[in-house]
Parts: sequence; C-alpha cells; structure tokens
Amino acid sequence: MILKLNGSFRIDNLRRYPSETVEPLRSALVAGVVAAADFHRRNFYDVEVGDSIFYIDLSPTGTVLLLACWRKEPAEKTMPREAPLPEARAYC
Repeated sequence: MILKLNGSFRIDNLRRYPSETVEPLRSALVAGVVAAADFHRRNFYDVEVGDSIFYIDLSPTGTVLLLACWRKEPAEKTMPREAPLPEARAYC
C-alpha cells in the first residue's frame, strides 16, 4: 500500500531519534511511500525509507507515532546461502 499524508501532521518521536532520522520519514510520507501493514495491529506499518525501516502507528487523527527505527540489513546477509552439494560417489 502507499501511504501519503496531506497537509500538516505531527510525528511523535517516542524514542527521541535525532531529527536527521525523523526528517526522511516526514519527507517520504508527504511524497508517498510504500508501507507494509502489520496484520496483528490496526493502523501500524513498516515503512522503508532509504536504508532505514520505520515502525509507525498512524492514528485516525493524523498523528504519526514513530515507535522504532532500524537499519535495513544488506541483501547478502538476509539471503540464505546455498549449501554445498554432497560429493557423489559410486560404490561397486
């Protein structure tokens, strides 16, 4: 889904992340950003911005609660490596 917030909105920075962390989130929400809904919690989303992932709660009043932020792991760390195939031997 795409989240795009119009007008002015407030981001409640509950963990007091530095503004250098919060401002890219604000810019992405204004421009429109792909968000993954948390199916266990209504109005909670994972939002990927650059190399960061933000976990937010979008309240019905339009306030964004920034609950967590972490760096996205590079793909080579998250992709399972292929296990070597066992050596085939013929026994006669």
